[in-house]
Amino acid sequence: MLTSLLDGLFDGISIGSVLLLAALGLAIVFGLMGVINMAHGELMMIGAYTTFVVQNAFKSFGEPWFGAYIFVALICAFLVTALLGLILERGVIRHLYGRPLETLLATWGVSLILRQFVRSVSWVMVLGIGVFCILYFGAMIIISRMPNVEKIRGWARTVLIPLSAGIAWSAGSMLGQTYQLAATKPWFGAQNVDVTAPGWLRKGIKLGTYQLPYVRLFILVLTIVCIIGMYMFLQRSAWGLRIRAVTQNRSMSACLGIPTKRVDALTFALGSGLAGVAGCAVSLLGSVGPNTGQNYIVDTFMVVVVGGVGKLVGSIVAAMAIGIANYMIGANALSPLVAWFPQLASVLEFFANASMAKVLVFALIVTFLQFRPAGIFPQKGRMVDA
Repeated sequence: MLTSLLDGLFDGISIGSVLLLAALGLAIVFGLMGVINMAHGELMMIGAYTTFVVQNAFKSFGEPWFGAYIFVALICAFLVTALLGLILERGVIRHLYGRPLETLLATWGVSLILRQFVRSVSWVMVLGIGVFCILYFGAMIIISRMPNVEKIRGWARTVLIPLSAGIAWSAGSMLGQTYQLAATKPWFGAQNVDVTAPGWLRKGIKLGTYQLPYVRLFILVLTIVCIIGMYMFLQRSAWGLRIRAVTQNRSMSACLGIPTKRVDALTFALGSGLAGVAGCAVSLLGSVGPNTGQNYIVDTFMVVVVGGVGKLVGSIVAAMAIGIANYMIGANALSPLVAWFPQLASVLEFFANASMAKVLVFALIVTFLQFRPAGIFPQKGRMVDA
């Protein structure tokens, strides 16, 4: 019984570390900025696909380089999703601050676009998007430097959008007709793809009859490194101080000369980058598909809400509690402990599978929030009054 209990605890902690890694970026974006980013799961998915691309690039190098691809993939996943988050903040989120319902709907639409983009992306699509961006945004940058920019901005957009779209469509069509299937075939498609862990991550540490997989230990260490890195950045760096200042009082921070718009962009990019790192970690646990992020988005929101909005310690406690509870209930590891109470043991056996365990955990979370709606570690002081 003790061995099965320890097994359950380790697996629960490893699941909790995955949830925590996924919730870290959301805790920053949702907790600190108050933005409900429904595309957070899709940013994780983009990070997972970035890992897949880096893995394929390193396959041609062979060993021992292939064994180190995961470290390059972590950096690439962070950079790609941080850049995507920066574009999302500058293009969509910035215009919706203080309007939570519109932000929720807009980011939900972005999540649908990203999922379809992954299914359909091909060389033709990439060329078309690239040509459109170069023509439209390049022209708008030139126009913005003209002295009478306000007078011509409106009609310039009216002319440039269809003109750029038409040229981009023509360029994509020419590429498709020239190279046929090689240019029009989707890169990933709708089916899932597999990410192979490096050889040194496929083993484990034997403890009696049980083996601790290196993959889960790697994710656990990665989570700890990310938490320490985030803590040091927010508490010890100048930009971390600015982020905390803007979070507590935006108007006063702006009066003191803090560039609040730049802080918003940096915070959103940082949260998005952490989502990409989480996606890289998730890709080691199973196949990657367009809906990969949807499997984690609800749990990550629960972690942030239960832990207390904007509380890093709360997110850690909530992620571990939800992860351990999910695994212990789903694996029926608690029933032997309450064998002296047959009615409770039979209830736990009824919920002893993955889907039913999640139902019970959500029911417990809803009950918990009835008594502590602000979470385990509620905000105090001026942050609440702001």
